[in-house]
Amino acid sequence: MAQTPPAAKRGLSLRTLLTDGRVALMLPLGFSSGLPFLLVFSTLSAWLREAGISRTEIGMLSWVALAYSFKFLWAPIVDRYDVPVLASLLGRRRGWMALSQITTAAGLVGIALSDPQTSLPLTITSALLVAFSSATQDVVIDGWRIDAAATERQGMMAASLQLGYRLALICAGAGALYIAEFVNWRSAYLSMAALMIVGLAATIAAPRLDENSPRKRLPFTAAILEPLMELFRRKGLILLPILALVACFRLPDFVAGVMANPLYIDLGFSKADIANVSKLYGVWVGIAGAFAGGIAITRLGLWWALLIGAFIAASSNLMFSWLAMEGARLDLLILAISIDNFASGFAGSALVAYMSGLTAPGYAATQYALLSSLYALPGKVIGGASGAVVDAYGYPLLFSATAAIGIPLVLLCFVVRRDTMQKDEEPATATATAGSRA
Repeated sequence: MAQTPPAAKRGLSLRTLLTDGRVALMLPLGFSSGLPFLLVFSTLSAWLREAGISRTEIGMLSWVALAYSFKFLWAPIVDRYDVPVLASLLGRRRGWMALSQITTAAGLVGIALSDPQTSLPLTITSALLVAFSSATQDVVIDGWRIDAAATERQGMMAASLQLGYRLALICAGAGALYIAEFVNWRSAYLSMAALMIVGLAATIAAPRLDENSPRKRLPFTAAILEPLMELFRRKGLILLPILALVACFRLPDFVAGVMANPLYIDLGFSKADIANVSKLYGVWVGIAGAFAGGIAITRLGLWWALLIGAFIAASSNLMFSWLAMEGARLDLLILAISIDNFASGFAGSALVAYMSGLTAPGYAATQYALLSSLYALPGKVIGGASGAVVDAYGYPLLFSATAAIGIPLVLLCFVVRRDTMQKDEEPATATATAGSRA
């Protein structure tokens, strides 16, 4: 766990940090990182449902987002090898960054030119390309960020990245739905593809850091398996319930998230209503929840924040069961989004802080990548079957079942309580920000 830097290292003035060009570059890079995620997840689900695609198929199509969960598998390739031509022009990091951004834009154009009703295979193929390229971009941006600045500047770098990411969620969520409502879906996705130029411009403007850096030639076991084995050696058998908690902590959010937009469409809400409440207002409520989670960690301790987050994030899904039974009530939609997004943001802060505390010096980056991939994987795998559950049993049962996942989560929190309480007695860590991609 990273300790709070001493006063001397924290002496950098706010003005110095805010005028640091590297911090400023994280804003457009964060925007480029966040833009594609919703476009292959909930925004695409809304288009597919409106096009008449079955909920079962929509649920299975959400599996394209698994690329974000398996990105650690090809991260060593990105870290060790150069992109032909682009690497000689931009350097290794920026070469991979530019390639992933161009490929992501091409995939978004492919989705725009497809028609889910007549050319669903093209839609799926293009979505897979976007997910894979976007996940690769995340790996490279994180690598560049770590290389670009010393530890005492990483907090501001991460904050700038998160702000850009959240702004992108508004564009890809509310913005795309507005364009689809008043123009059409093709224009919405073409507009999003054009916005990838923001990240590409930042890549070109970013300083070249890696001209003289050695290429890493570590074997696969050393790059991937050794950090995991270090966790087992350090934690022992308690690591098993820890990993179970990490893997299932956001399961209710991911499973319910696949069917949220189809629910709104089926109830009769307009795309403008969904954009206003879920994709615009809801994002800011989520940010408030994330800050509340950070405050809770400081005031109550990590374990209490983790326990509260596990309970409220799961139980908030009961609001969607209520909404499904009541029908298209805008007031109830606002209430459901308010409670769910606040709870999700709170739980996200708690989980990020918890996973950060599990890492060890020398393995922090790889162990965090493995843990963040683990927490997203089960939800995305099981979320693919959510449409089939709705088709067979209806929306209320699905959301009630996801809320019930909170029961074993709370029990797991008590199992790992002693280990987590030890974290609260260690020196304070830098406040973690909540991220929902993966």
